Amino acid sequence: MSRSFLLYFLITLIGIIFIGRLFQLQILRGDNQNPVQSAAVKIEYDLPERGYIYDRNGILLVANQVSYDVMVVPKEVEPLDTVEFCSLLKIDKNAFIKNFNRAHKYAPWLASPFLKQLDKNDFAYLQEKLHKFKGFFIQKRIIRNYPINSAANVVGYISEVSENIAKKSDYYQAGELLGKAGIERQYEKFLRGIKGKKHFKRNRLNKITGIYKEGKYDTLAVNGQDLTLTIDSKLQQYAELLMKGKRGGIVALEPSSGEILALVTAPSYDPNMMVGRQRSKNSVLLFNDTINKPMYDRGLEEYYSPGSPFKMINALIGLQEGVINPQTPFYCYSGYRYGSRKNEFMGCHCGIYGRPIRLKTAISKSCNSYFSNTYKKIVEKGENATSGLNNWSKHVKSFGLGNYLGYDLPAGKKGLIPDGKYYNDRLKYRWNANSNISNAIGQGEIITTPIQLANVTAAIANRGFFYTPHIVKKINSKLSIDSVYLTKKKTTINSTHFSPIIDAMHEVFKTGTGKWSQVPGIEICGKTGTVENFIRINGEKTQLEDHSILVAFAPKENPKIALAVFVENGGYGSTIGAPVTSLLIEKYLNGKISNAHKYRESNMINLSLKDIYDQQLIKPTDLEAGKK
Repeated sequence: MSRSFLLYFLITLIGIIFIGRLFQLQILRGDNQNPVQSAAVKIEYDLPERGYIYDRNGILLVANQVSYDVMVVPKEVEPLDTVEFCSLLKIDKNAFIKNFNRAHKYAPWLASPFLKQLDKNDFAYLQEKLHKFKGFFIQKRIIRNYPINSAANVVGYISEVSENIAKKSDYYQAGELLGKAGIERQYEKFLRGIKGKKHFKRNRLNKITGIYKEGKYDTLAVNGQDLTLTIDSKLQQYAELLMKGKRGGIVALEPSSGEILALVTAPSYDPNMMVGRQRSKNSVLLFNDTINKPMYDRGLEEYYSPGSPFKMINALIGLQEGVINPQTPFYCYSGYRYGSRKNEFMGCHCGIYGRPIRLKTAISKSCNSYFSNTYKKIVEKGENATSGLNNWSKHVKSFGLGNYLGYDLPAGKKGLIPDGKYYNDRLKYRWNANSNISNAIGQGEIITTPIQLANVTAAIANRGFFYTPHIVKKINSKLSIDSVYLTKKKTTINSTHFSPIIDAMHEVFKTGTGKWSQVPGIEICGKTGTVENFIRINGEKTQLEDHSILVAFAPKENPKIALAVFVENGGYGSTIGAPVTSLLIEKYLNGKISNAHKYRESNMINLSLKDIYDQQLIKPTDLEAGKK
């Protein structure tokens, strides 16, 4: 009797537990259960249209076009005529096996791309036949289209989500698209939109039997948000045209806002090369070009010594520290001697020998002796060389040098502004200002990027402050700029010290090194620069053609544009940097190039340095900053 009772009791208990579990699953948890976690639910995604990208004037830079992918769910594939199937897709049997195995390895139960980006003609024909091949279906995909062959480094490109990324992501699936560079990467969450979802019930044979819970969990796709950039597309295209046949970078900013008007790297590439069936082939060619580096944004990432434009910062620091005033004279005897040895002499080409040189003339004629003496006085003002250089470094860094600027693009480098510790760690002897006198003329250990120098120029134009450079102006037609880009950043230099510097920069284009690149009616303030350039060949330091540099802003009062122009191996700053700069300023402020300057324009457009580059065949790892 007791055994029978125990048996009945166990059967009853198990039944109660079983019924309770069913009640929990069907009633208590049924409505709240995530269908993604259920093997009895199939989810199909509706991919949204990616947001468009426009320039500051509404010119369309990035649009969308429809593409079609053949998708496969490996577990749903039934025996098929592979010969007919391969013929339809225009592939061979080996490609079929490779693509199928890849999809099976990724996830047998999930859909993944089998063949991507069919053209419209193939899609129309295949759509009629595909019902014969179970487990395969066509999915519409939105891919990018670039109406203008310009600003590839700015807009970036999109790429397919890899299997590794998909497995780690709770949003992306393998084969979907996401931004990989430029604006596409930085603003991915705004541009991509939100995927729509449809849920279907399926039985134990994995066959779809209907809509899951009457579509309760289904959602509609939400298209991505459109972006309006700060870029002026016409100025961007013009700058790219002027850099044809050259290497380097150009950055143009609006001083009053920090908006990036143009961001040029040369050479670049057609952004449409990173779209379509030829993308993989083109990608290999572009990324493997280590000589021209078209995928490398020189405007944001390339290190250059700032050269003579850096003299303006040393002048401002000298004024702030009281070691010079606009009338302080120094003498130049074709250079500056910083030691007793014969080679311890920095040459100068200012052309003023044995006569007193004051600040305005020193900037307009780019006198190395003047700024070497100024730098020496700045460093020697401290209790010792370390404290003096630390004070100098603090001032320099207040202009945004030696650190990331914080702009809204994913690429960038910090540069280097040395301080006392830098030399204490590297020099085993007691050093002084003459030990690093190259800092006086923007060479030595100082390294910067073009966007940093453009930002310095904007800070000078604003007489002591700048706004963090940024490239997105609006999101979905609404001003939605992060407050960090609206915050004024002040340098450590009093505003009163900028007037003599700006007057001297104006003199550069009146009587100095930029006088041959004047634009009547526009007061341009600038500074040319020529930076020595070396590589190591078989361990030997070898000098190459100098880099051409120019920074400028215009007009002098209420400036609208500030630029930094770097042309690798371009020689003197006055020969290439100055005319390119004046053409860009004239184009932006006047909207066209005057007939009087058409010859200048033609010269710069047709000037190619390819022969110089071909002779050098410089590897990026061989480049190093020169010292004077």
